[in-house]
Amino acid sequence: MTTHETGTREAWLAARLELLQAEKELTRRSDEVARQRQALPWVRVDKDYRFETAHGPASLADLFQGRSQLLVYHFMFGPDYKAGCPSCSAIADGFSGSVVHLANHDVTLTAVSRAPIAKLEAYKQRMGWTFPWASAHSGDFNFDFNVSITEAQQQAGGFEYNYRPSRAATDPDKLPEPVKNLAAMVGTDPAGYARERPGMSAFVLQDGVVYHAYSTYSRGVDGIWGMYAWLDRAPLGRNEQGPWWRRHDEYPG
Repeated sequence: MTTHETGTREAWLAARLELLQAEKELTRRSDEVARQRQALPWVRVDKDYRFETAHGPASLADLFQGRSQLLVYHFMFGPDYKAGCPSCSAIADGFSGSVVHLANHDVTLTAVSRAPIAKLEAYKQRMGWTFPWASAHSGDFNFDFNVSITEAQQQAGGFEYNYRPSRAATDPDKLPEPVKNLAAMVGTDPAGYARERPGMSAFVLQDGVVYHAYSTYSRGVDGIWGMYAWLDRAPLGRNEQGPWWRRHDEYPG
């Protein structure tokens, strides 16, 4: 016997029409937030960031691949990881199908991580992904865009993440259980896992100059996590207690 409220089709339709108004309001609000996002001032990027790609060394401008806009997903894959973060992997499962559409709208989508390019390419092959992926292994890119912290910052217990000061537990035993579990899934210690953070950044290239347009972190990446959009429309919602997802080749059966 279900514990959820049940009712007639007429009662359902009345409740659905009420919800429709709320959904319309949310859509209009989302459109307005998108306009605010796109109206942010651009900041010129003067540092010469260098990356390694499957095709060799590249600058930030090279990552645009001849287009005027670049979307970077800051994929949690640290130098000591043996595999990519399961959460980032679940998000990235939706990238390959979008890349061709974005490319034909003057937008390049790429992932960037601190692991060496050989590790990234091997993992990409395992996952069956086709989107581009660059390594920021030897540069400041991840640190400057606040998705990686140094061991010294971690030991000091303070750094910036998601536009506000953040505190890092220096005692691995005090890290939350989900962090410990995810660390085990990537093959590193909890402290090493926690030195990487998720996020995405947007850049624009005009007249040979790269500008930083936008970055978001933490739950700001929920909007590009495709399975959550589906789960939010499923009868039981996200229905989760801690990280339940796995890499797509690790589910039983």
